[in-house]
Amino acid sequence: MGVIAWIIIGLLAGMIAKALMPGKDPGGVIVTILIGIAGGLLGGWLGKVLFGVDSIDGFFDLSTWIAAVVGSMILLALYRLVSGGRHRHV
Repeated sequence: MGVIAWIIIGLLAGMIAKALMPGKDPGGVIVTILIGIAGGLLGGWLGKVLFGVDSIDGFFDLSTWIAAVVGSMILLALYRLVSGGRHRHV
């Protein structure tokens, strides 16, 4: 898959992960996109290492989307833990 496809998958996977994990997030849209892209890569890598499956087969494969969303949820949870204590006062 190309870089543009990963950006699109990352954007959508980040939005899905944010919708599946209720609560207030410290990041905005850009952080969601970055977490989604990194989460997609993480999910694909974890699927290959832990389960021996090639979860990054193609843009329209369900395994690609599941790996991207699960990876995004993992990174979103970690991001919430790390930045949870930082609040902006305006």
